[in-house]
Amino acid sequence: MKNYDEIKRLIDANNTEEAIARLDLIISEGGADDTAYYLRGNAHRKHNNWKNAMSDYCKAMEINPQSPAADAYKAAVEILDFFNKDLLNP
Repeated sequence: MKNYDEIKRLIDANNTEEAIARLDLIISEGGADDTAYYLRGNAHRKHNNWKNAMSDYCKAMEINPQSPAADAYKAAVEILDFFNKDLLNP
């Protein structure tokens, strides 16, 4: 059963493990849409699991190119590509 509002509340409350478990169940039952992958990507990102977050964002974009996962993916790339040369050469 898809209850994305409840899953969003879990993610907002930093209960990412429970959110991921619920989303894994939705996805394994074959009822996943782009929202399930997008939310699981958000949960993985909050858990600092960037590899899985990026993978889920890509899957969401594959299902629906207009998914909010596209913006989340771009933001994640910017975060991961950030490089401050001043920190290396004080």
